[in-house]
Amino acid sequence: MREINVREIKEVVKNLLLQANYEISPDILRGIKRAEELEESPAGKAVFRQIITNCKIAKQEQLAICQDTGLAMVFIKMGQEVCFVGGDLNEAINEGVKEAYTGGYLRKSVVTDPLFDRKNTKENTPAIVYIEMVAGSGLHIQVIAKGFGSEIMSRMKVLIPADSIKGFKEFVIETVKEAGPNSCPPVIVGVGVGGTIDKAALIAKRATVRELGKHHEDPRYAKLESELLQEINALGIGPAGLGGSITALAVNIEYFPTHIGAIPVVVNLCCHASRHAGRSL
Repeated sequence: MREINVREIKEVVKNLLLQANYEISPDILRGIKRAEELEESPAGKAVFRQIITNCKIAKQEQLAICQDTGLAMVFIKMGQEVCFVGGDLNEAINEGVKEAYTGGYLRKSVVTDPLFDRKNTKENTPAIVYIEMVAGSGLHIQVIAKGFGSEIMSRMKVLIPADSIKGFKEFVIETVKEAGPNSCPPVIVGVGVGGTIDKAALIAKRATVRELGKHHEDPRYAKLESELLQEINALGIGPAGLGGSITALAVNIEYFPTHIGAIPVVVNLCCHASRHAGRSL
């Protein structure tokens, strides 16, 4: 049995959240630079140049890429031979979030109650935590600082089997079209299909942080991703909603087996910042 002290988890969570908020991931930056080359609109090209400059300054000065520094999500893939010691895991995670957002001068955006009090927790806690058990003694931690400009524009729908692929594609495209400039394009479109509505939402979220340019291993889904990306970019929304040929950087689909009676679909939009970072221990 491998023992890991939760104090180490706290430090990793803190450092990953700072990294995610200050430094855009290399694959996303490469995608943005490539998109600037492909963009046909002068206004769109100017937006891409501003995004690239902003990312450079944020990294050099260790400043937040965006004013919305997100709601902290922590995904832990934990080997079944791992044992946490030295305290409570959830408390350690939230302490790491607190130290990152207070010490790193990141905006605190979490409220205690979604409907009534809506008082700011002033620590950006609690985080949303998912733990997946796997074989072995490994441990991987991934954080997402999820901004809500794009989260607000995400959508869920339960299709019936008769809707088929045509209905699926129409729903994904309509979601991006309805979002327009509000999701801070260029976006990454994460799509979860199958399972139940909660499972579809989870895998859609995970789909948004797939390495940019990497397609689904199933060629049918890879083809569907490419078709959807082409059709979404044909909408003409463009960078920052100013018009152009690049509205999305990627469409990433993940699926899970589901019931014979329905096709749950969740489209989770992610802005170009896509603040995420991971580390294996």
